[in-house]
Amino acid sequence: TNENRFVDPQVEQYWMGPKGAGHPGGADLYVGGVEHAVLHLLYARFWHKVLFDLGHLSSKEPYHRLFNQGYILAAAFKDEREIYVDALEVREHDGEFTYEGKPVTREWGKMGKSLKNAVAPDEIYDAYGADTLRLYEMAMGPLDASRPWETRDVVGMYRFLQRLWRNLVDEASGTLRSDLPPDDDATERLVHRTIDGVRTDMEAMRFNTAIAKLIELNNHLTKIGGCPRGVADRLVLLCAPLTPHLAEELWRLLGHNGTVTYEPFPTADPAMLVDDTIELPVQVNGKVRSRIVVATDAANDVIEAAALADPKVAAALGGSAPKKVIVVPGRMVNIVA
Repeated sequence: TNENRFVDPQVEQYWMGPKGAGHPGGADLYVGGVEHAVLHLLYARFWHKVLFDLGHLSSKEPYHRLFNQGYILAAAFKDEREIYVDALEVREHDGEFTYEGKPVTREWGKMGKSLKNAVAPDEIYDAYGADTLRLYEMAMGPLDASRPWETRDVVGMYRFLQRLWRNLVDEASGTLRSDLPPDDDATERLVHRTIDGVRTDMEAMRFNTAIAKLIELNNHLTKIGGCPRGVADRLVLLCAPLTPHLAEELWRLLGHNGTVTYEPFPTADPAMLVDDTIELPVQVNGKVRSRIVVATDAANDVIEAAALADPKVAAALGGSAPKKVIVVPGRMVNIVA
């Protein structure tokens, strides 16, 4: 028996000791629906408290944290008898809904058998793949909020995964692209900002905003012609918790033999989270005329010189010297003509 993996049945006070009271004793997080989980929690908490009162446990609660996820809502339809009909068989034409040729009325409710508005996961798998469904459900909105299901919106996540794949893989040969762009500083900084943001979002269970950051990064990679090889591993690792099947395929194509599952999650370099340059708007008589890019730590006189040298600012001044130049560090330049 591996003593690091299994409990010791011979030690009556095991759960009071250093191993039992920590790992594997107790769960860090319980995620459950506010209705469905009630009896689960009642049962688990009751027996946990019994064992605590008997002196066999050191903790008062079985779970360190409880999180109630929201409902997935979907359109449900009633016929003239006020009986729910199969939502998948309802047809829409010019804003009117019919079931077997007869009009029905639409309402919104939590997805389930009683309202006959459940969506079969197998159909989504067949059409778009399991990773697309996972990604769409997490991108719908905050995890603790109820969100409406829209099958036609699933394709948005499908297209994102297609673009991500094409940024690394040659579709004709199915192998890693040989024409990947070189590493560059702007992309590297965006990668570190994405890592920092995704880590923060995932720890707070804000999966929808984590996905939005990955989409932003992938859009940037598409614009520069693909994913630089120096970025590829970290991109796949960022996607792995959200799209595990796609991540495994890409991990192998990148030349790794083992599974991506147990690889450490990327960490951001704090130095790369601070931009070397900053863009400042330049106003002339209260109206924005241009924008300049200067070093983050540039002195005020350097910023002033850059603003006055800008062609659009010079045109706005009409060749005359400004009466006053106000530099607000990190925010803007205001010129009074």
